[in-house]
Amino acid sequence: MTNTLLWKRLFIWGICLWGMLFALPNAFYPRVERHNDAAAIVAETGTLPPGAEADLHGWPVWMPSNLINLGLDLRGGAHLLAEVHVEDVHAARMEALWPELRDALRALRDKVGTVQRQEGTAGELRVRIGNPEGMEAALAAVREFATPVVSLSGVGQTDIDVRNDGATLVVTLSEAERQALDQRTIQQSLEIVRRRVDEVGTREPTIMRQGTDRILIEVPGIDSAAELKSLIGTTAELTFHAVLGLAPNGAAKPGPNELILPAADQPDQFYVLDRTPVVRGESLVDAQPTFDKNGRPAVSFRFDATGARVFGNFTAENIDSPFAIVLDGEVISAPVIQSHIPGGSGIITGSFTVEESTELAVLLRAGALPAKMTFLEERTIGPELGQDSIEAGQRAAVIGMVAVVGFMIACYGGFGLMADLALALNMGLLLAFLSVLGSTLTLPGIAGIVLTMGMAVDANVLIFERIREELRQGRNPARAVQIGFDKALSAIMDSNITGLLTAAIMFLIGSGPVRGFAVTLGLGILTSMFTAVYVTRLIAETWLHWKRPKTLAVKGWIRLAPEKTTIDFFRAQWLTFGVSAFAVVASLLLVASLGLNFGIDFKGGTTIRAETTQQIDVGSYRAALSDMGLGDVSITEVFDPSFRADQHVATIRIEAQQGTEALAPEVVSTVESALKAVDPAVDFTSVESVGPKVSAELIWLALASVGRRRRVS
Repeated sequence: MTNTLLWKRLFIWGICLWGMLFALPNAFYPRVERHNDAAAIVAETGTLPPGAEADLHGWPVWMPSNLINLGLDLRGGAHLLAEVHVEDVHAARMEALWPELRDALRALRDKVGTVQRQEGTAGELRVRIGNPEGMEAALAAVREFATPVVSLSGVGQTDIDVRNDGATLVVTLSEAERQALDQRTIQQSLEIVRRRVDEVGTREPTIMRQGTDRILIEVPGIDSAAELKSLIGTTAELTFHAVLGLAPNGAAKPGPNELILPAADQPDQFYVLDRTPVVRGESLVDAQPTFDKNGRPAVSFRFDATGARVFGNFTAENIDSPFAIVLDGEVISAPVIQSHIPGGSGIITGSFTVEESTELAVLLRAGALPAKMTFLEERTIGPELGQDSIEAGQRAAVIGMVAVVGFMIACYGGFGLMADLALALNMGLLLAFLSVLGSTLTLPGIAGIVLTMGMAVDANVLIFERIREELRQGRNPARAVQIGFDKALSAIMDSNITGLLTAAIMFLIGSGPVRGFAVTLGLGILTSMFTAVYVTRLIAETWLHWKRPKTLAVKGWIRLAPEKTTIDFFRAQWLTFGVSAFAVVASLLLVASLGLNFGIDFKGGTTIRAETTQQIDVGSYRAALSDMGLGDVSITEVFDPSFRADQHVATIRIEAQQGTEALAPEVVSTVESALKAVDPAVDFTSVESVGPKVSAELIWLALASVGRRRRVS
């Protein structure tokens, strides 16, 4: 038998030792987590809070302290998938361009005649001139406003396109500028959302871009998605406008350069405002909760130098005139300017509570989101359900490990023990890689780990069966082991590469839990190939050199197949093909006639997990929700042997609501209140809401992933 070179032996055992060392912190998760929190505080502030010294010294500083991040389904928290309306930024860009463009064209009045803005689509500026013969001069004047696109892909291009449509100028953003602007908008939204979430001191939030115009937000430890949405669900866009008058109602049609907005505290009162704001929230540098002179909660603000100068000039020129403070499309205050305000600071008053003024200050201080966000998907998972998921995952992993270990020993005896040792090292390597990479472990991820256990020994089964075949042909033990590992390698590579391609497709096309499963599956395949091919071989070599057996028996108490078989499989080929074809046709007919029972991921809607200590009366639950106009509502009681004696669980499924994406938090609260009226002990431990847009996309992505999987198989 060819011996493995010394440097290869040291390399293989070094990787195994590294894996065990970096997987070890996860066995002391709470202690290491407290140590990491204390160390982060020291690194950020340079001081250690009282009582945190024990936490800091609870784990040796020379030991690795990387931990696997637990997903929301394991530790509880809130999950949101938001879509950023980048088209709003395109429209705002045109609004900001209009005053300068208007002044430039009015300076050419002798050539272009009158200048009048016309209504157009969002992101389009249409200007009609009175003298069509001056169109060339007007086009030249507008093109003077074009500037180079600030992006690598837009080199040599300008930010606006100008064309004439009869006697009308049409100004739009160029395609290169749209792409660059969309990129900046998403990046700015990501940063602002991150700052707003960090303001409340949550632990390890996940905020990342998903697709072209979406943001995934996961915050562990927060009570509900509604609480998270209240923090980031508003653009907090603060603008100051000149007040032109009052409107009799909100249905009045505004002029070309006017806005009609409602008062925040008086819904029946509407203000007519100048469309172009005097100062925007981008100039805001600070905002703090405070109290006005009457002791009512308020918010103080301060502008930067540019904003202070513009705001000061406006107040100096408009003494005794009202101006409007607009937040997210509502006039929250419309005071009269009493005197010149040169310092660029002021105070926002309104019908605030202390909590509302504090939250508003946080939003303004974090900055204004550049565009509106729509929440397409939201999930709330209670900490109790997360702990239950951890315990269920641990049980599944232990049961899977015991079953695999027992199977290998029963089938292959001593060689099965070698495979089991390699499996333990495989699990250590997998946990180490997940810890070092900072991957997030979810419940589907645990399923991927359990599946990896079975796939890890699958390679050993191929190797051991090949060794048996070589021994039957009279090979000596060392030669049989060598040929067994060498000849089985091609089959092992083929099956595992196919699995890796499947994991890659799921990771690239899938999202959320699917990606979590793909990560653990992909890493598990890589570590299992390493341990099965190299670690098990090294263990077998070491044992052979130690024992030097004259004969070898790779067997246990169970035989998977007899040593000699004379089964003519091809004799019954037409029967087996016919049965397979019949099963395929019958399955297709059943699907076509009965259909599939789609979950909310594909169908859209909301699933609520309700727990109570009382016996569940499904009829009373259904009666409590029957008059709420929610459409099709399905209520089923869940039975599980692992439930406590006083634990009763019901699943409530509500169909997707027309005209909306994720179910509004107010509706969820109303449903909970209605159920509490018939069962005061009921509590919502999990709320999952998926909008129609996401569910439709998931169907197409699922079909695409199946199609790609078939092509690579």
